[in-house]
Amino acid sequence: MADLVLSFVTAFTLTYFLLPHIIRIAQKKHLYDLPDERKLHKTAIPALGGVGIVTGTLFSTILWVPFSSYPTLQYLVCAILILFLVGIKDDIEPIAPLKKLVAQILAAAILVFKSGFQLTSLYGVFGIGQLPEWAAIPFSIFVFIVIINAFNLIDGINGLSASIGTLISFVLGSWFFLAGHTGLALFAFALMGSLIAFLRYNITPARIFMGDTGSLFLGLICAVFAIQFIEMQKQLPPADWLRLDAAPALAIGILIFPLFDTLRVFIMRIARGRSPLAPDRNHIHHLMLDLGLTHMQATAALVAINAAFILLIFALRHLGTLALLAIIIGLATALSSLLYFKVRKKRYRAREVHHPAAA
Repeated sequence: MADLVLSFVTAFTLTYFLLPHIIRIAQKKHLYDLPDERKLHKTAIPALGGVGIVTGTLFSTILWVPFSSYPTLQYLVCAILILFLVGIKDDIEPIAPLKKLVAQILAAAILVFKSGFQLTSLYGVFGIGQLPEWAAIPFSIFVFIVIINAFNLIDGINGLSASIGTLISFVLGSWFFLAGHTGLALFAFALMGSLIAFLRYNITPARIFMGDTGSLFLGLICAVFAIQFIEMQKQLPPADWLRLDAAPALAIGILIFPLFDTLRVFIMRIARGRSPLAPDRNHIHHLMLDLGLTHMQATAALVAINAAFILLIFALRHLGTLALLAIIIGLATALSSLLYFKVRKKRYRAREVHHPAAA
């Protein structure tokens, strides 16, 4: 327990005191995220907060995690460095989405092939159990890409990505600690410390954004945590209270907001004949702002809803993977649809007020 506290405090302290220097350098060198018609901020704000998050998390992890308890850490660091460099490049000078995708595939491939971070079973979903290696490898890389991009896409309002990342790190880090996986637990608490320190400068009025440097890193680490959470269930005895039924559904439920919002906007874009990677303002956090909520109100609501989903899935885990997936996806669809129709109703009323004849 003492090591968890030290890991958290070290990451928090380093990130907290590093970020003001990053903000000052970014302002001096004019390294800003400039506002446009799609973005929600109205002034130029530095977008290099991810540098502080990655630095604080990695320093604390390397300092406190015994390599004997986490022998694959070197490969994880290599994967992080790939996305770190691509993220910095994109935050300073935007690069093509295809190039970012190639970097994500390379980082994921390192973890799948060298670290063995693979999903080896679908646990009976759609009648599929153990996956052969030829299927497990591309499927695992695909899962990495989905989760990485999910966090990249929800990073649209103040405090949201860091708050969701903090919640996920706490839940999965606590399970890793209780299950005896010290290395992953220390990594999770280091990440949580850096994210909370970052929030000090990212809550409204935001002084800095995490940018792609931060969101790509956060997505990669959460993907590692989710995959390891699922696969480590097999290592526990059937009677162990920490062995959880319906592990894949639990992992999806823990990451429900970024995963569901990404799936939702991708389906909407494809249905409209657009590229799923084409940016728009149809994310759930955009709808909440259109409903009249502030950045921090929307963030608080979404974190609370994600936390409620986590409590729900742990309470219903005995139902099995398929049933639990149906419940959480159905509930998420119902809630997002309700929000969508409320926003449409508000927009219709606004048009009626301003153009009564046309209405």
